[in-house]
Amino acid sequence: MSTISPDEYFDSVHRIVSLLDGENVTILRTMKQHGPRNLLEIARKAKLPYTTVYNRVTKLENQGVLKTWIYPNYSKIGLSRAVVLATPHPGKEALAREALKVPGFWLKVARCLGDTNGYYSQHAVPTSNRQDFELYLEQLLERGVVKSYRVFWLGDAGFPLTNFDYFKPKDRTWKFDWKGWLDKLTSVRAKAETTRHATPQPEPFDERDLIILKELTKDARTTLADLSKLLSLTLPATKYRFDKLVARGLVQEYVIDLLPFAPQISKLFDVRLDFKNESSMRAVENAISEVPIVQSYSLITGLNSMTVRIYLPQVEVSNLFAFLSLLVSKGVLTNYSYLIIDPMTIQSQTFSYKQFKNETGWDYDSREYLKTVDSLTPKWTKTEIEPNYQTLPPLSIHI
Repeated sequence: MSTISPDEYFDSVHRIVSLLDGENVTILRTMKQHGPRNLLEIARKAKLPYTTVYNRVTKLENQGVLKTWIYPNYSKIGLSRAVVLATPHPGKEALAREALKVPGFWLKVARCLGDTNGYYSQHAVPTSNRQDFELYLEQLLERGVVKSYRVFWLGDAGFPLTNFDYFKPKDRTWKFDWKGWLDKLTSVRAKAETTRHATPQPEPFDERDLIILKELTKDARTTLADLSKLLSLTLPATKYRFDKLVARGLVQEYVIDLLPFAPQISKLFDVRLDFKNESSMRAVENAISEVPIVQSYSLITGLNSMTVRIYLPQVEVSNLFAFLSLLVSKGVLTNYSYLIIDPMTIQSQTFSYKQFKNETGWDYDSREYLKTVDSLTPKWTKTEIEPNYQTLPPLSIHI
């Protein structure tokens, strides 16, 4: 049973759009362009008083509308990202969820519906152990933990800021220009040329570097003073390490994690887009960030495909499917598939920095992981799952 009163529900729905006024939009755009760490610089670039910027950013964060974090360059720290789509056997849903987390290299796990009815999970696995991870998933199938699974390795990723060109601050309304987006994605496909992106080579790093990246992955505005205390280093030494990480590209992107629409009236999708060739895919990659319903995207390694995180109001869902269908009929896509992600079930953690040692590198032990699964099986197959009643959905839906 819901514990949300009507007043609480409508207040939460209107709270987000009420905060997206002209000044906040300017601040968010400036944060994306120059990074979210130095609010004094953001104030200068945005031509706003520092106190205004500080108070507004603090309010957005306190209201749960804004989070900022870094996306580390996983390749440069010897990790490869993967998406696993797993369908558990009936009655083994909880066991399957825990089994996906056993190796420790998971980033996100959530329930999903659609092309797969089960779990969507993301992982950052040591690149040298990619085959071991695939064999681990195969053993989950052999042990009857999952009915089926698919694994996709991910390459280039992007986290565009919501395009506020389609938002009217005075009216607090969004424009969903489906025809305009269709025309744009259709027209750009012939202009792009195939560009090969070489996989970044691992950079020198140590345990302290990973702790810095881990903390910034949780909160990009973590201060150097806080990091220096955590690392037991002087402030100048911490700044030197941070500056080197940025200069060497280990901080790939600053993510401005914003909910443009209220979660109670919105849907979260993971959509796979398939293209006939790489040039078509790269063309859409260059243009898709301008569509305001796109939260993030990742290219799928070895395929002319990408996975796109889409977040939009429920009333626009039918338009989304019509839009995707038209992209296929017009030859922009060869196919598409989708998953509905349940944001109430999202579990997340940072990359598994504790499994790295300066002397030995990343630690991955397939045998121990399978022993753990075998020990979990009696427990989770006998555990009854109780309904989890929530008051309000979480405001962060990035996964």
